[in-house]
Amino acid sequence: MNVYVREMRAHRKSLIIWCIGMIGLIGSGMGKYAGFSSSGQSMNELVGGLPKSMQAILGIGSLDMSTASGYYGVLFLYIVLLATIHAALTGATIISKEERDKTAEFLFVKPLTRKKIIGVKLAAAFTQIGVLALITWISSLLIVGHYSDVSVAFDIGVAVVGMIILQVLFLLIGTAVAAYSKKPEKSAAVATGVLLLTFILSFAIDLNGKIEALKYLTPFKYFEAESVMYGGGLGSAYVGISFTLIAILSFATFLFFEKRDLKM
Repeated sequence: MNVYVREMRAHRKSLIIWCIGMIGLIGSGMGKYAGFSSSGQSMNELVGGLPKSMQAILGIGSLDMSTASGYYGVLFLYIVLLATIHAALTGATIISKEERDKTAEFLFVKPLTRKKIIGVKLAAAFTQIGVLALITWISSLLIVGHYSDVSVAFDIGVAVVGMIILQVLFLLIGTAVAAYSKKPEKSAAVATGVLLLTFILSFAIDLNGKIEALKYLTPFKYFEAESVMYGGGLGSAYVGISFTLIAILSFATFLFFEKRDLKM
């Protein structure tokens, strides 16, 4: 329990900053929707004239931009990006920081097995991404609900569940990379690099339908707002792939860390 409290204290300031950033992203994004709505401009006509590449970058798809929930669906792509970057960095740093900060000797002389330490660290990491997800859900309900004439609770709830699955997935990518890497100071950069590559791939798929089959290689295509929020729900195939990857990455984290030589 002391290790859990230690980890939560060590990351509390950064977690607060990430939460404030998330609220700011949602608030400023929906504020732009309010500005367009009050100007009398048709958002669908405005974005319909944009090049396909720009529409892909904005994550527009077939969403109805004239509604608060449709506009939130576009914004949700960047909400997910922010949440998964936080998850990947949290996963990588919570494992590697003992070697990076030269505190591994202090921690591992305690009467705890490596598996126990990793388990507690993962519990702290899951708590942190859970807090960010909770803040995202609450702020989305309040802010989007303020601009919507109909209830958006269910749509936002389903979208946030998909986001949480992606948070867990990228957190474990971060922990697996950190547990395997011989250079702990670079594990966060590697984990973030993997995330950005998959994010770019999702754009490439939107731009070129010929590579649609590659959608299974990028988690950012698993729970897109336009399919999740408007009747599609969480696709069982994507949920199955996600949980399979989560199980593999969890096993890899424990296995790699159990066998590695720690730098004191």
